[in-house]
Amino acid sequence: MLQNPVLFLAAPGGMGSKKLRRVGLSQELCDRLNRHQIVTCQDFLCLSPLELMKMTGLSYQGVHELLCLVSRACAPQMQTAYEIKTQRCAAHSSAFLSTTLSALDEALHGGVACGSLTEITGPPGCGKTQFCIMMSILATLPTNMGGLEGAVVYIDTESAFSAERLVEIAESRFPRYFDTEEKLLLTSSKVHLYRELSCDEVLQRIESLEEEIISKGVKLVIIDSVASVVRKEFDTQLQGNVRERNKFLAREAASLKYLAEEFSIPGIFLTQGWNLHLSHGLNWQVYSLLLVPLGKRKYHFMCL
Repeated sequence: MLQNPVLFLAAPGGMGSKKLRRVGLSQELCDRLNRHQIVTCQDFLCLSPLELMKMTGLSYQGVHELLCLVSRACAPQMQTAYEIKTQRCAAHSSAFLSTTLSALDEALHGGVACGSLTEITGPPGCGKTQFCIMMSILATLPTNMGGLEGAVVYIDTESAFSAERLVEIAESRFPRYFDTEEKLLLTSSKVHLYRELSCDEVLQRIESLEEEIISKGVKLVIIDSVASVVRKEFDTQLQGNVRERNKFLAREAASLKYLAEEFSIPGIFLTQGWNLHLSHGLNWQVYSLLLVPLGKRKYHFMCL
C-alpha cells in the first residue's frame, strides 16, 4: 500500500510548458518518457504515481522524488522585492529594446521592456504590423546600435507579414548599416516566421518555443495577431464562449509571459480595436500601446 500520498498539481501553460530535459532528469529517463509523449512538466505532473511507475520502472519512492523535483522546477521561485530590484538594475543595459521613436521610448522609460509583455492595439490598417516588422529588424541589430543581436520568432495569424516590406524598412531606416546584400540576407534569415491559423496552433507553437529560443538565440517573440484567431473561433453571442475565450487568452498570455521572464526577452502581441485585450483581468503588468492613425504614414502612440 502506498503511504503518505501527495497531490501534485500542474497549471496549464506558463512554467508547466518547461521541457523535462531542462529540469535535471537524465537523458535516458527523458527518452523513456518521450516514447509515451511525456515531454513537458505539465505532461509529467498530470500522471499518477502508479502510471509513472509503469512508464519509468522506478519504485514509488523514486517516482515521488521525481515528482518533487519536477514540481519545484516549474513552480515560481520566491524573490524579495530587493532581489528583483537588484537584478533589474544589474541588467539595465539590456532591460529595453528601443523603438527608435524618441517620444515613445520616453513614454515607455526606455523602449519595449525585456522580460515583459507589450500589447499593441488599434483599428485595422493603423500600422501595427508595420511597427512589429520594424521591431523585428531592431532586435537583430548589433547591441552597439541599440539592438539585441538575436533572432526573432514572428507568429503570423493573418498572413500579413511581408518579407519585402522588412527589407524596405531596413534599407530606409538604417541605410548606412544595410549597405550590402549580405547584411540584408543575414537579418532576414534571423526572422523565423510561423503561420498559425487557429487558436490551438498558436498555443501549441508558443508552448513549444522554449528549445527554439535557446538553440536559435531568439531575443524577441511577436504574435500578429491574437484577435484574428480568437474572433474566428469564439462567437461571444453563444453561451459559454466568453468563458472559453478568456481561458484561452489567459493560457496564451501565461505561456508567453513565462518565456519573456525565463529568457529576459520582450514579448509583443497585437490586438484589434479596444475590446479584446489579454491584459484585462490578468494579475500581472502588461504594457499596452494604442496606435491611432493620424494620416498617411503617421501614427500616434498612447501608453495605456
